[in-house]
Amino acid sequence: MSVEHLYEIDVNWKSGKLGLLQSTELTDEIEVATPPQFPGGIEKIWSPEHLFTAAVNSCLMTTFLAIAEYSKLEFESFKSKALGKLEMVDGKYIMSEITLIPVLTIAKEDLREKALRVLQKAEAACLISNSIKSAIIFKPEIIVIAVSTAA
Repeated sequence: MSVEHLYEIDVNWKSGKLGLLQSTELTDEIEVATPPQFPGGIEKIWSPEHLFTAAVNSCLMTTFLAIAEYSKLEFESFKSKALGKLEMVDGKYIMSEITLIPVLTIAKEDLREKALRVLQKAEAACLISNSIKSAIIFKPEIIVIAVSTAA
């Protein structure tokens, strides 16, 4: 059985190096621009480079949530930082690597191994990470808020 989903995104140029992303499937629009590191780039506006990095990071979160639910992993919080590295390779700019730094907070020490396994499965199963050629560097951290005491 084949599974296929389509996601339609429109971009409309506004002026200078600024455009507007929108989709008939979504209510919010996003301004997008050339990043300030390039000539004519605009500060404080989402760029394709930000969106690329955000796609990998948000995919990690949504994949983690699905696997955690399936695995019945109880956790207190999940947050993740992503660092996208843009560099010139063979005369072309590429996003060469994305470093993912998820921080998962759990309530009990005895959940640490399971929590790490779920994070690792999420990183391996993320469809966006699996669809790009950038290297993914994964640096998970697990925080335990209460130490289990043995009787």
